[in-house]
Amino acid sequence: MKVYIYPACFRKTAGGSYSIDFPDLPGCVSAGASLEEAMAMARESLSLHLYGLLEDGEAIPDPSEPAGIYIEPGTALALVEGRPELVQEKLRNKAVKKTLTVPYWLNREAERARLNFSQILQEALRKRLGV
Repeated sequence: MKVYIYPACFRKTAGGSYSIDFPDLPGCVSAGASLEEAMAMARESLSLHLYGLLEDGEAIPDPSEPAGIYIEPGTALALVEGRPELVQEKLRNKAVKKTLTVPYWLNREAERARLNFSQILQEALRKRLGV
């Protein structure tokens, strides 16, 4: 599993929470109520952002060297790990609700037989798709 490591800027807000942004990834931002939560949210945000880039066929930029990043006073720089494959796996196994239509008589017979519509549809789709 590929691990990406990017520098992130953590800023404490007036309310005591933290905002996070990634200098190399415009639009990749997050926040957390505590430093611990902010770090967890930074990992999640980075993983989701990288997953989106990969899904869109866009290039993933190289991370900057931390020493070369200018940070404002009061800002902390930390290295954050991103794992887009974990996002992909989570989304791949997520259940999706589908609405379907069957004739009344077929629905009645299937319900009488106590058939599981979701299971049957999944089995039929796997068979049809050869997966």
